[in-house]
Amino acid sequence: MTESITKNRQSPQVLRKMIERAYGSDQIPEGDAFAVEITHGWFNVAYRVRLRDGQQTVLKIAPPAGVRVLTREKEMMRNELAAMALVSERTNVPIPQVDYADLSRELVDADYFFMEYIDADNFGIATAEGRLSPDVVAAGSRELGTLNRELNSIVGPHFGPLQGPGSGTWREAFTQMIEDTLEDGQRAGVDIGRPYDDIREVLAGNAAVLDDVTEPRFVELDLWTKNSMIRGGRIVAVLDHERAVWADPLMEAGFTGIDLPVFGDPSDFMSGYGLGRLSVSQRTRRRLYSLYLAVIMIVETKYRGHQDMTTYDFGRAQLDLLMKQFGSTPARP
Repeated sequence: MTESITKNRQSPQVLRKMIERAYGSDQIPEGDAFAVEITHGWFNVAYRVRLRDGQQTVLKIAPPAGVRVLTREKEMMRNELAAMALVSERTNVPIPQVDYADLSRELVDADYFFMEYIDADNFGIATAEGRLSPDVVAAGSRELGTLNRELNSIVGPHFGPLQGPGSGTWREAFTQMIEDTLEDGQRAGVDIGRPYDDIREVLAGNAAVLDDVTEPRFVELDLWTKNSMIRGGRIVAVLDHERAVWADPLMEAGFTGIDLPVFGDPSDFMSGYGLGRLSVSQRTRRRLYSLYLAVIMIVETKYRGHQDMTTYDFGRAQLDLLMKQFGSTPARP
């Protein structure tokens, strides 16, 4: 089970009240075995719920009100609902239907929503467990690239958070995003292995390439294979839209392997997306986005309350690799 202090688990009694509000009293299940936690996520708690008539649905609950989260994670469930509405209205990308959302915080101290249960395999998990053939994995990765490109076709009104406040330039928006995370780390006393200003200096020295991005696009940010579902060799749903922003499509998770080989060969994803060889500007921008990801991986472990240092150590290793690529001095031991 993925443990994090942001997981807002609820008792069967509270879950029944949430079900009644969403689906009516005639759908309140009997017994206490009607909700099974979906455990591979790191932030929200999610349950697979069986209603009284046998229908299955998924419930997502945001973190408790008193738990400290990263700046980028504040009101994130509301961002996800806004993102899902955009995807549903402006693309043909398959996503679960939202059945009911409650933002009142009356039953629990957080936002929550119920959505359609997708009866399919998690693409990333099935791949890791060897349950899919290499041909199916390659085809699924290409399809994910194609779907991601369609998501990126949505043009936004500004750069930055979907619902604002926005920035007029991508340089300004991205600088604020990485600065927010650095300040989160400094506020929590997270040791990233080097002075925080080293990251700021790398960004400042390469920020001019960000000006090549002039049109804000819908970017998922978190579209890893584990956030997609596959059935019969086809991607049937894309999940977890909570981190979506108006940004540069090169920031998408599927491109991370370009800079960080540990994330896997992105060739099939890039083929499906229709992206070939990167220009010098694109290559530098992509490396900056991986740098941002590495800082997030390190800092968020403190905010999740992780006792296991695996993710922290992994993030430190990736940050060191990227800083070396940027010509920075080695990190402290």
